Amino acid sequence: MTPPRADAEGLAVELRGITKRFPGTLANDSVDLTVRHGEIHALMGENGAGKSTLMSILYGMERADAGSVRVGGRDAHFASPGDAMAAGLGMVHQSFKLFDSLTVAENVVYAAEPRRFGLVDRAAARRRVRELAEEHGLAVDPDARVGDLPVGLRQRVEILKLVHRGARTLILDEPTAVLTPAEADALFAVLKSLAAQGRTVILVTHKLREVLEVSDHVTVLRDGRVVARLVTSETSAEEIAAAMTGRAVELDRVHARGTPGDAVLEVTGLATDGVRGAGLTVRAGEIVGIAGVAGNGQSELIEALAGLRPVTAGRVALKNEDITHASATERRLKGLAYVPEDRHAIGTAPAASVADNLAMGHHRTSLSSRGLLPPTAVRAHARRLIERFGVKASSPEVPASALSGGNLQKLLIGRELAHDAPLLLVEQPTRGVDIGAIQNIHDQIVAYRDAGHAVLLVSAELSEIRGLADRVLVMYEGRITASYDKDEADERTLGLAMAGARVTVEAVD
Repeated sequence: MTPPRADAEGLAVELRGITKRFPGTLANDSVDLTVRHGEIHALMGENGAGKSTLMSILYGMERADAGSVRVGGRDAHFASPGDAMAAGLGMVHQSFKLFDSLTVAENVVYAAEPRRFGLVDRAAARRRVRELAEEHGLAVDPDARVGDLPVGLRQRVEILKLVHRGARTLILDEPTAVLTPAEADALFAVLKSLAAQGRTVILVTHKLREVLEVSDHVTVLRDGRVVARLVTSETSAEEIAAAMTGRAVELDRVHARGTPGDAVLEVTGLATDGVRGAGLTVRAGEIVGIAGVAGNGQSELIEALAGLRPVTAGRVALKNEDITHASATERRLKGLAYVPEDRHAIGTAPAASVADNLAMGHHRTSLSSRGLLPPTAVRAHARRLIERFGVKASSPEVPASALSGGNLQKLLIGRELAHDAPLLLVEQPTRGVDIGAIQNIHDQIVAYRDAGHAVLLVSAELSEIRGLADRVLVMYEGRITASYDKDEADERTLGLAMAGARVTVEAVD
C-alpha cells in the first residue's frame, strides 16, 4: 500500500471525538486533533493527561471506545502498528526499539531489507542508509554497532528506520527526555529539515523550550480533554503552562539559598572508571549541584558514592564515618538515599506494585514489624506518598510498569525523600516530568534541604541546577574543574566551564 499524503484540505491526521476508558480512568474524553501536512505539531499536557493514550490509538496500539481516525483524508481502522505503518505513520518511542548487537544499517533495514538473488543485499543496505542520512541530516555511520552509540545517535537510527519504511507522519514521544541540550538542539534541526521536505511531525512532550523553538501549532490536553489549541508564534511559555496545569506557574524559579551546617558528605581524591581525583563536600542544609555535558563522569561519580561502582582510590565519608568500600545496602542503613538516573533498570521494579515499590528500603526500617511487612501499613504508606507527590495511579496495587514515565519518577522521588536520610543523591530529578510536578518536586527537595539534610544534585537542565543549588560544581573529562557560588553560576559561565574553557579548580568545600 502506498502511504497516503495529505487530503485536499491539507490534513495529514484527523482525530474526531476520541474517547478511551481504562478501569477507573477516563484517559481520553471526546478528543479532537487535526495536524496539517508538513507541520511540526506539539501535543502537550501533564503526566497522565492522555497524550500517550491518544497517540497509541492513532498508531494502532490501542482501540478507541468512540471516535474516528483519518490519515491523509482516508478513514483509518488500525488493528496494529503494522497497519499504521502501512498507512504512512511511524513512531519513535521513549524506549528505543533497537538491536544493540546489530549495526546501524542492519537495524534500519530490519524486516524491510533490500535483496539480491533472494539474499539480503548488505552493500545496498549500507548505501541506502548513507543516502537517507545525508538527505535528512541524520549523520551516522551505517557500520557502527548500535550498542556502542550514544543515545542521541540511537535516536537518529530510529528516525532513519521510519523514513526507510516510507513514513510521512512521524510521532515522537518525549524525544528529548534522554538527550543532552546539545543533542536536543541537533534533533530540532533534523525535525525542521523533515518538515521542510514535506513530512509531518507530531511531537509529544511537556517541555516548553522545545515546543516554542520547533513547533508550528500546539494542542494541550488536561485530564483527557483538549483545553487549548494554539499557534506557537502567537503564544508564550506562560500561556502554555497555564493551559497544562489550570493555574499560573512560576517558570525557572530560583530558590533562596540554604543555611549550611556541618559536613555530611566528604569526598577526597576519589577515582573510579570515568572519574579522576574528585573531591567535594556537601553540608547539612545545602544543595550542591553538579553540571556537565553528559559523559564527563557525573553518573560514574554518583554511582561510586551510592555503592554501585567500585572506588579504586580516595576516600568517602558520611557523617565522619568511612564508607569508601561499604555496600549499597550498608550505605542506605547509614543514612544515604538515592534517586538514580535510570528509573526503570535501577530505581524501580516495574513488575512489582506501586505500593511495593514505595515500600522498598523502608521494609527494613519504618514499615517493618517484627521482621514482617504488614500489608495495611504498606498500603497506607503508599497512599500518603501518592497523594503528597501527585502520582497518578488508579490504585496502589497496579504494577509500576502501568505508570507513565513522569509518574514513575514522582514515585521514585517520593520514596527516597520519605527515608528522611541525612544525605540525598539525586540524578535528573525531573526528567520526563510535567511542569506542575517539576515545581512540586523542586519545592520538596528544597524543603528536604531546609529540614537540615544534605543534597547532591546532578541535572542536565542548567535552569534546574541554577534554581536549586547553593553551590555548583562543574565536571569535565572526569574531573571537578570549577566551583561557583549560587550568585556566580550564570548560564554563560557554566556553559564555558562545561565546554572545558576553565580548568582551574577553586575550593570545592
